[in-house]
Amino acid sequence: MAEKKWMLSNFVRAERLKAGLTQVDLASKAGVGLRFVRDLEQGKQSLRTDIVNKVLHLFGACVGPVDLPRG
Repeated sequence: MAEKKWMLSNFVRAERLKAGLTQVDLASKAGVGLRFVRDLEQGKQSLRTDIVNKVLHLFGACVGPVDLPRG
């Protein structure tokens, strides 16, 4: 069985739906543009981290540097 790949876009969409928010609602609550929310949920690869964190903050999460295993 193929492992489901975790993606930021899936997380944001799932959390938004769990909270009963539309994309318009999420954009308004996070103080970002609707286009940004759409791009985020569609998995656009080049998004500003600071703005991504504005959205994630509503769900108690953030993105940042993570140490990778060496060797």
